Amino acid sequence: MEKGKRKAALHNLGCKVNAYETEAMGQLLEEAGYELVSFEEKADVYLINTCSVTNMADRKSRQMLHRARKQNPDAVIVAAGCYVQAAADEILERGDADLVIGNNKKSQLVPLLSDYLEKRERHMESAGRHVLDIAHTGEYEPMTLKRSTEHTRAFVKIQDGCNQFCSYCIIPYTRGRIRSRSLPDILEEIRELSRQGYREVVLTGIHLTSYGKDLGETDALLSVIEGAAAIPGIERIRLGSLEPGVITEDFVKRIRAIEKVCPHFHLSLQSGCDTVLGRMNRHYTTEEYAEKCALLRSYYEHPAITTDVIVGFPGETEEEFETTLAFLEKIGFYEMHVFKYSRRKGTKAASMEGQVPEPVKTERSRRALLLERQMSEEFRRYYLGREEKLLLEEPHQADGDLYMVGFTREYVKGAVKASEAHQGPGGLETVIFTDFLEKELLKGEKTLDRRPDLY
Repeated sequence: MEKGKRKAALHNLGCKVNAYETEAMGQLLEEAGYELVSFEEKADVYLINTCSVTNMADRKSRQMLHRARKQNPDAVIVAAGCYVQAAADEILERGDADLVIGNNKKSQLVPLLSDYLEKRERHMESAGRHVLDIAHTGEYEPMTLKRSTEHTRAFVKIQDGCNQFCSYCIIPYTRGRIRSRSLPDILEEIRELSRQGYREVVLTGIHLTSYGKDLGETDALLSVIEGAAAIPGIERIRLGSLEPGVITEDFVKRIRAIEKVCPHFHLSLQSGCDTVLGRMNRHYTTEEYAEKCALLRSYYEHPAITTDVIVGFPGETEEEFETTLAFLEKIGFYEMHVFKYSRRKGTKAASMEGQVPEPVKTERSRRALLLERQMSEEFRRYYLGREEKLLLEEPHQADGDLYMVGFTREYVKGAVKASEAHQGPGGLETVIFTDFLEKELLKGEKTLDRRPDLY
């Protein structure tokens, strides 16, 4: 089969950084002459960009590798990403993949794949393992998107790695230390995305708050935001997950002066109890976290504040969990990502005493998600009867009518009848929020499935 006729199917697992890299690898394959097809189709190459943030992520990664093998036993199965970084030898020994590519090697996908195929065709033994010592690299891997599969927004990766070493987290071991992308490279990608018609960009990274620290630069993240805001065609700038420490008076004052910055802030929390935060090796208290939220609310009328919460961390007592629930309710989040603690080999928390039984974690997760739904509904009720601008994304059928669905700057979903919309996807439309539309748009959707994961 000629190289130009080869088909490749890609599947992404995990965070938006992974999703960005998967899209970038797909574009590299297209430029090399591959035809990209659905993962459900028979392909010559299947690439799974894996995740390892939880045990469930590991399992899903293995399942997708097995699924690809079953769909076409003769295909080349490529595993890339964080699960590879943690378990490359095991993957190859089990025969789950033919070629494994770790982090900071993804940009080399095409030559690595070509080398593997050439050796396989010549019946030569091929070294299918390409994983570097991620802990000892200071190089930011260059990957660029020329377009995005998202409807109207594009994710832009500006940073990789993490130096935090929270006691529960495997990511510093699979992604390495912080590495920042150059400002000119970031802005050039955003300019190209603007030329392609994207109106909104989401700045993302493994630990976005650390952007520029490895370069010895001050206010580096603000420089990216201000540079992006100056690019014609970009209407909105949204920020990925932030650490509470970045929310200072100066930071908030400067971003508030930039109208294009969306008042939508994902501030990582993990627990609303100080004793648990200490065991997690998080570097703030609940009082400090609350002060950051109050600071945002002093500059913005109704900012969307979202967060992550881990339930069932080792040693978490019922009293500590109740303290967390009370704190979550006190802050009043728009949305929360609730995770049951997952024991990760090699992390400090994995060897801690007091591992919480799975049924207890499940019940605590249920209670936290119930609170999440209540707070989210309360936050969204604020918009009923108000005029808000939506960035339109896609059509949606509701009660026999066709609507164009979009999101506000706070990332609240809304809609306008297609017959009344002045513009299609990518257009900004002023609408009045109604209770009917809110219910229709969310009808039958699970709490954690009703919105894309921006983080």
